[in-house]
Amino acid sequence: MSKELIAFYSRADENYFAGSYRYVDVGNTEIVAGMLQELTGADIFKIEQAKPYSKDYNTCIEEAKEHQRRDAHPELKSCPKSIDGYDTIYLGYPNYWGTMPMAVFTFLERYDFTGKTIRPFCTNEGSGLGSSVSDISSLCPGANIEKGLAITGGQARGSRPSLERWLKG
Repeated sequence: MSKELIAFYSRADENYFAGSYRYVDVGNTEIVAGMLQELTGADIFKIEQAKPYSKDYNTCIEEAKEHQRRDAHPELKSCPKSIDGYDTIYLGYPNYWGTMPMAVFTFLERYDFTGKTIRPFCTNEGSGLGSSVSDISSLCPGANIEKGLAITGGQARGSRPSLERWLKG
């Protein structure tokens, strides 16, 4: 039996939802990752920066844009010692300007994904997966990158049927 890991990045605090801002205790990607864990029984790991972005949405945006502009890969709070025991990695993240947050780049660069299957999923407010799947392919040569799933952030709590369809392939 293959072993699976859900590795995800998510941001709570002030978030953008279809034209307005509101504070949330749990980020959209974390909501989806939790449902995915219920459906698969996979182990779960939250990718977190050692120095989190600001709680204020607009300040966070500027910080994250600066990381992307400089191709800065922020230090992570922690990481699994190894992913060797996992065959499939569900990789979740919000879409930040057409790709993944830079902390996800940091995570992916730590490990050798050769022979592993990566199933990306992202939350967004209209930009889908962007170039994230090709970015994952570049960072993880030798991995089998399967079709990704894009979920509108405001629909995260109701995404279980989409997840079930995606899991069935």
